[in-house]
Amino acid sequence: QVQLVESGGGLVQAGGSLRLSCAASEPTFSAYKMGWFRQAPGKGREFVGAISRTGGSTAYADSVKGRFTISRDNAKNTVYLQMNSLKAEDTAVYYCAALPPGSSWAGPIDYWGQGTQVTVSS
Repeated sequence: QVQLVESGGGLVQAGGSLRLSCAASEPTFSAYKMGWFRQAPGKGREFVGAISRTGGSTAYADSVKGRFTISRDNAKNTVYLQMNSLKAEDTAVYYCAALPPGSSWAGPIDYWGQGTQVTVSS
């Protein structure tokens, strides 16, 4: 089973930047699509963005498009979420997720990290 560990969260001022990392233990990491989700207090978990196996394509929620960038380094079994121009509305716990071959983001997601807190002050 793949294990995911997020890091890089913290407190940042509005307009600032932060980079989150998600390290995976799965030796076949390169075969997995990777995604980021977040959950703010009182809200459900929402999709933030995703990246293909090779990193050749990405997708983002409208709320973060143009501000957040997903990248991956398969040699390090790590996916990143670069967050720029942060807003107070971005405050949430951010989760990394892994999607094995043959699965869809629209279906069940079995592999999650424990989450890392991002707090944006305004």
